[in-house]
Amino acid sequence: MAPAARVARALWPGGCALAWRLGGRPQLLLPTQNRAGFAGAAGGPAPVAATRKGSPRLLGAAALALGGALGLYHTARWHLRAQDLHAEHSATQLSLSSHLQLTLYQYKTCPFCSKVRAFLDFHALPYQVVEVNPVRRAEIKFSSYRKVPILVAQVGENSQQLNDSSVIISALKTYLVSGQPLEEIIAYYPAMKAVNDQGKEVTEFGNKYWLMLDEKEAQQVYGGKEARTEEMKWRQWVDDWLVHLISPNVYRTPTEALASFDYIVREGKFGAVEGAVAKYMGAAAMYLISKRLKSRHHLQDNVREDLYEAANKWVAAVGKDRPFMGGQRPNLADLAVYGVLRVMEGLDAFDDLMQHTHIQPWYLRVERAITEASPAH
Repeated sequence: MAPAARVARALWPGGCALAWRLGGRPQLLLPTQNRAGFAGAAGGPAPVAATRKGSPRLLGAAALALGGALGLYHTARWHLRAQDLHAEHSATQLSLSSHLQLTLYQYKTCPFCSKVRAFLDFHALPYQVVEVNPVRRAEIKFSSYRKVPILVAQVGENSQQLNDSSVIISALKTYLVSGQPLEEIIAYYPAMKAVNDQGKEVTEFGNKYWLMLDEKEAQQVYGGKEARTEEMKWRQWVDDWLVHLISPNVYRTPTEALASFDYIVREGKFGAVEGAVAKYMGAAAMYLISKRLKSRHHLQDNVREDLYEAANKWVAAVGKDRPFMGGQRPNLADLAVYGVLRVMEGLDAFDDLMQHTHIQPWYLRVERAITEASPAH
């Protein structure tokens, strides 16, 4: 394959993690045994009425006042307990993260890689970055899995390789919450071979949107079944839909394609000759490929409209009553959407997105949350 074509296939959504949507998606293995169980949020004690028939109004008023006082007491107690659990959870995560040495192999402009960085930064996990040359890919010659991101996690004497952005995020979050050995956690996300609708064999991973937690841990993270289901649904939406809107938008016109590859060359790891070839031949190749992607994913003639609709759909799902889908803090779905959209910063597609949709306030809130949490590395 020519260098320019390899660059075009390697960078942005088309080749950095899972190349195309699967035509015949394998049945994902649902979690089993105690790590997969999840009980609904425990309900509070039912209100008790203890007034006797024919009792005076004064007694009824006193009972009402007592009930209100008890309600306030239990609300305050629940709030303080939630704060204690959050502090305890944060301390546990800090202790576990101090034992991790992480190395992320990436293309900086890859949305899947950006998604992983958003997770690592928000959870204050220090990590080393190895920028992979998209033509030679010598930096990942140790791996039979040839896509990025790849994360190598060193825990004591043991080194574990994690592949696929969603698996990396789910496995690390499970580790931070449960403290299970990382090698055992990885086994919950088996690699599976499948054939996509182009007849090409690809690797998919089972259970990749699940956190492998017991009931107590799941309650601590989510608070209820609905929150867990919602997070998983939107994480999958990011991988199945949102990420496929990036390339058609950043390569929409020859001018935009050239600007995108100028950014890719500046931020990526290229030699002088490779950079020049990538900038011009890669831009031309991706402009043409983006037209095929537009047809493949049944996008509108003006692909910006699909991007705008996706952004507004996400904002509507978050709603007006909470700053993030995760409530007061971004959850894994918030971080995934932010990470994917972030790769367009500095390009016309990003400016148009901020101007023509309602996503900017949410986007800036996530950006602020990550900045405040992330360590210097």
